[in-house]
Amino acid sequence: MKADASPRVLTVRRPLVRAAGPDARRLLRAMRALLVRRVLVLFLVLVALCMVSVWLRLEVVNIGYELSFARQVQTRLERERAQLEIELAMLKDRATLETRARRLGMTEPKKGQVVDVR
Repeated sequence: MKADASPRVLTVRRPLVRAAGPDARRLLRAMRALLVRRVLVLFLVLVALCMVSVWLRLEVVNIGYELSFARQVQTRLERERAQLEIELAMLKDRATLETRARRLGMTEPKKGQVVDVR
């Protein structure tokens, strides 16, 4: 602390002696009611914020479950697509087509059986 600093001054914002009479009691009741209302409002705001926080956390958990399910579906569909692509490649293979056609009793077309339509 500096040596040349001025001493602190104590300021009193309320009277040291209570005011007497019905006005003082009414004022005291009004001030208490105001304080109670403010505390109640702050408490309700705090409860509302807590509820919003819990709701948001539940939403995050639910979205996580939905995302996990969507990833499982995506993985399953990707596997199915790969299997179908393999099957399609096998079915398009000329040797496989000829083998299946012979099994069904089909033969090469004879001359005059094929007609071009344009």
